[in-house]
Amino acid sequence: MGTALRASGLRKEFKGFVAVGGVDLAVEEGTIHALIGPNGAGKTTCFNLLTKFLQPTAGTIVYRGRDITAMSPAGIARLGLVRSFQISAVFGDLSVLENVRVALQRKRGESFDFWRSERLLTRYDEEALGHIEAVGLADFVDHRAAELSYGRKRALEIATTLALDPDMLLLDEPMAGMAQADVERISALIRRIAANRTILMVEHNLSVVADLCDRITVLARGEILAEGDYATVAKDPAVIEAYIGSGHG
Repeated sequence: MGTALRASGLRKEFKGFVAVGGVDLAVEEGTIHALIGPNGAGKTTCFNLLTKFLQPTAGTIVYRGRDITAMSPAGIARLGLVRSFQISAVFGDLSVLENVRVALQRKRGESFDFWRSERLLTRYDEEALGHIEAVGLADFVDHRAAELSYGRKRALEIATTLALDPDMLLLDEPMAGMAQADVERISALIRRIAANRTILMVEHNLSVVADLCDRITVLARGEILAEGDYATVAKDPAVIEAYIGSGHG
């Protein structure tokens, strides 16, 4: 399979505080890999380093054999490494179709041209509708994004992310704040889109992680505590202690 994304000696300090300390991480091609840990474990910082929203104090990040340590988020997106956000990032006043069309304009070049005529934009409709159907929003094509439920907004965000045609998708707590029905819908969606992509996700919902993920890396205090499949990490005494000690069951 090979390694899609590799971090070596990844470290981030904030004015002397070590948020991430010497993390070595390998995400294999074609897998769903989870980054988990109790509050304050350094998951978000590590995720922001991997997606280039933070620059590491030390260490290297390699994507498919290419050193991306010094690249920008836009630069890695052009390589096919695309992230979604914990807070739904859609245009509330645009329809579901219009949101996905905006993302598809990326294929024209660098700009998102809101001022393009409707006639020119309709050439994206067929492809946009394909992404919308894939995430289960076919009945909501003309709805304003602001009118969607939280779970459906997250589904729309994934549709816009898919419109950028990523080879690897990085999901920041995709189930955060969702009702159980939405959790099940988004879990099924992630499983579908993972059929031909690599996925790295930060997720608090351990039942989702157990159900979806091939490999799990557990962080605590900015360092890797354990790694393996869910059965392996769930019975690791250090992992149990880290979660119970932080007030997590």
